[in-house]
Amino acid sequence: MRILLIASAFNSLTQRVQAELRDARHTVATEVVRDADDVRHAVAGYEPELVVAPMLRTAVPEDVWSRYTCLIVHPGPPGDRGPSSLDRAVAEGRTRWGVTVLQAEAEMDAGDIWASAECTVPSGVAKSDLYRGEVSDAALEAVRSALARFATGSHRPRSQRDLTPTVRPVVRQSERRIDWRSDGTIAVLRTLRAADSQPGVRDELLGAEWYLHGGHLEDQLHGTPGEIVATRAGAICRATVDGAVWIPQLRPVRAPGGRATFKLPATLALGERLPDVPERPAPLELAPERLTYSEIRYRERDGVGYVHFSFPGGAMSTVQCRRLLAAYRYACTRPTRVVVLGGARDFFSNGIHLGVIEAARDSAAEGWANIQAIDDVVEAVLTTTDRLVVAALGGNAAAGGAMLAAAADEVWCRAGTVLNPHYRLMGLPGSELWTYTLPRRVGPEITEALMRDAEPMSAATARRIGLVDRVLPTAPSEFAPRVAELAAALAVDPATHQRLAVKKANRARDEAAEPLASYRDQELAAMHRVLFDPGAPHHALRAAFLRKEPVPGDVRGRRG
Repeated sequence: MRILLIASAFNSLTQRVQAELRDARHTVATEVVRDADDVRHAVAGYEPELVVAPMLRTAVPEDVWSRYTCLIVHPGPPGDRGPSSLDRAVAEGRTRWGVTVLQAEAEMDAGDIWASAECTVPSGVAKSDLYRGEVSDAALEAVRSALARFATGSHRPRSQRDLTPTVRPVVRQSERRIDWRSDGTIAVLRTLRAADSQPGVRDELLGAEWYLHGGHLEDQLHGTPGEIVATRAGAICRATVDGAVWIPQLRPVRAPGGRATFKLPATLALGERLPDVPERPAPLELAPERLTYSEIRYRERDGVGYVHFSFPGGAMSTVQCRRLLAAYRYACTRPTRVVVLGGARDFFSNGIHLGVIEAARDSAAEGWANIQAIDDVVEAVLTTTDRLVVAALGGNAAAGGAMLAAAADEVWCRAGTVLNPHYRLMGLPGSELWTYTLPRRVGPEITEALMRDAEPMSAATARRIGLVDRVLPTAPSEFAPRVAELAAALAVDPATHQRLAVKKANRARDEAAEPLASYRDQELAAMHRVLFDPGAPHHALRAAFLRKEPVPGDVRGRRG
């Protein structure tokens, strides 16, 4: 089927729908649209059999939906309407939710229903994590059902006339406001988690206005409500009336007439405003019962060492890479046969931290330090020959994060994972020893295509080409337990000893043919030329990406 995807942004769900529909052998193009005219131009230029909108903030004009069947993916159950459905579901503490695929018509979210699917809302999961996890799974289930019904040519979608609509209007910042003098910790966390990635919670802090992004429970620290009582790994801990919460990121409120702002580690954003409070590092091995914020944790079980890491937005700054390297090196001192890298759910990694680089006084120097720090992690993985390393991708991975995963002996992905193993869209030649790992995994021709085409791919496609070794068809909350089962089996497998011997011999053979240092030096030389060239496109692309501004030169274009 010839399908046009229209979306307000090429976000995670749009990428997944595109990738999985192409896997199903549909001919798919994707167009990012801003208004009704963009929609008209996209449809006129593609002449689709069907239009699907995975994430659309603008209305489809009547002259389009009256001529073409246009299916809208709405992140709410049948009868739900409004632009803030998921925000309100998280804020209200719902335990079940759903996704509806409905036909575009004059009234927003009121069209006939082609398909719907339910999903769970795990306790404590933030909106963006839920969106990329359970909601994404439900959306793909509903989209597949809708396409199958459309393909019959005889299916009649269900009218909403027999449903009592639940209209959920946009959540204003006045509704999200936190009263630090009276709101308890659970209420604060729900507010933060319902706005964690976008739009954030507007608040006054230390004489300035900020958007707060992310929220994590703290079970030991206390203080005067609203005040910062501690810092940890770039996050700030603010006291509530009955406890405290960790807030990893802040975004300054945009000044009148000023440029759009972007998220940064909270302590970096505050700068000299930050009061003299203690830095409270979390131990690498936390007691299971502790409820606190930690980007990196280590645990050991059944001959397997788990280096769990989860960085906001999947971005890894210089200092975060260095902490991850220290944790990995510690894991390699332990008496285990297998090391698992990754988080329980959501992002694996998206590579270097573009925000920290953009905010640095010397962005070229910070970018250079960040690239070398992530290279150090990848090189440590590649040179580990006394145990097997598994990269466990419970969520999406891109650029240097995808290459970090590729450096492992085995890559295990949740079935809903989307991978973007390329750098071109950010104007970078790439590092992380990709010139060694990718050809070794997928061959030179596919490597060249990945770098040239710069397209997202599903876990299934990544498995087919050799970038991924195992795809686990689990719900997001079931991924970590399944990984633990498989890793424990790998640790006691008699064949593992022989695999380690072969691995060590292969590494020695490859090093003799061309040292890893040679690959790294060549990649770094190309990266250096870009980072230290003020006229290189990367700098403008980075700034536009962070601020969600149009790409310079209006290079938007159709994907497909």
